[in-house]
Amino acid sequence: MKRDYSKTEKTNFVVRFLWRAAGGDRYLLEQATYSDRVKYVCLGGIVFATGAMAGLAGGYAFYTIFEPRGSAIDDAVSLPTVMLSLVFGVVWGLMIFNIDRFIVTSTGKGDGTEAITWDELKGALPRIIMGAIIALTISKPVEIRMFKTEIDIKLREKQLEQQTAYQSKVDSVYIDRERKLEGDFKGIEEQRADLLARIKTLENTRIIETSEGHGGRPEGEGPVARALKREQEKLENELQRFDELHAAELADLNKRKQELRTAKEKERNNNEKIANGLDGLLERIKLAHEIAGAVITTFITLLFMAIELTPVFFKLMLTKTPYDYLVENRDELIKAENGIEVRYDYYKDKQGLERHLIINHEAERVVHEKIMVTDIQKELTAYAVRRYKEREMEKIDANLDSYIQSIQVDA
Repeated sequence: MKRDYSKTEKTNFVVRFLWRAAGGDRYLLEQATYSDRVKYVCLGGIVFATGAMAGLAGGYAFYTIFEPRGSAIDDAVSLPTVMLSLVFGVVWGLMIFNIDRFIVTSTGKGDGTEAITWDELKGALPRIIMGAIIALTISKPVEIRMFKTEIDIKLREKQLEQQTAYQSKVDSVYIDRERKLEGDFKGIEEQRADLLARIKTLENTRIIETSEGHGGRPEGEGPVARALKREQEKLENELQRFDELHAAELADLNKRKQELRTAKEKERNNNEKIANGLDGLLERIKLAHEIAGAVITTFITLLFMAIELTPVFFKLMLTKTPYDYLVENRDELIKAENGIEVRYDYYKDKQGLERHLIINHEAERVVHEKIMVTDIQKELTAYAVRRYKEREMEKIDANLDSYIQSIQVDA
């Protein structure tokens, strides 16, 4: 049909895709006004943009979570993690895109006026909550990417502080073990030093005793010097036995000391690795809040909430247009073709709310036919039983004795 007041333009793939994203019917939109077509292109663009931002944010969050840990200022890129992040980002973006499509398409026109009533707001509340949650999941990865440079500097400072704190903790843990080992070494060394001191004392005394002029006698060993020599030899033998007795203990102590030193050095070497582990998504979100402050963080979150919730509120504010009436006409035609009758606000329920009466004429017709067929089958069955009874009675009347004998035989 030729129209002088509106010309149907040929749509391209992008327009049709955005219509689908907004839940619009291409056939009806092509018959509707230009403003309707533009309106659904804009709604579809918002839905698509939200899904795209969600994909980027999800991919970046995935990479931040699973990237190899290192220094916060290290810009090395892990290619396998990038590939996995791309896959996750696409899947996440498509999921959010479909959720947004559901939110937008399931949000009606309200009462068809620009005003948003309390009842409309209550009806849209679940969709608003879902949109707010999606906006939060998108905004946080975007925040940490926006302030990445500042976060990296602050995070590196925290990593260095973590290294210092961990180093102090390692030292405090191993110092008690080292003191215990040193105490064991000191006990053995003190006993050995005591023996050596006694031997040295006897040796010095013996030298004095054997020196010339000592005690008014010539140089040489006297009874005292010989006694001192025997005592010295006794102590030297005791020292040898002491060394033999504690050789295994000293070897064990040296082994434990070396093992303790190795374990401590290993912990020291793990210090940087453990400190670099302080580079997760949660830590970056905390630092983003510290760096940006509550005002900027709240503003960014509200911005994404506005983008996410705009289609919901706009649909509640939109007035009815030719496209909406075309949609209602299409729905009524579909219901009429399938024998569905809806009597709007026909009755009130127990709570006093007006409800629609839905009559499925096609289903009622099928049910009625089934009932009629069943009733006919019942009548035919009853008639057949009655005719069978009459025929059997005629057989009995014709030959009563034979029937009686058959009963007796059965008995």
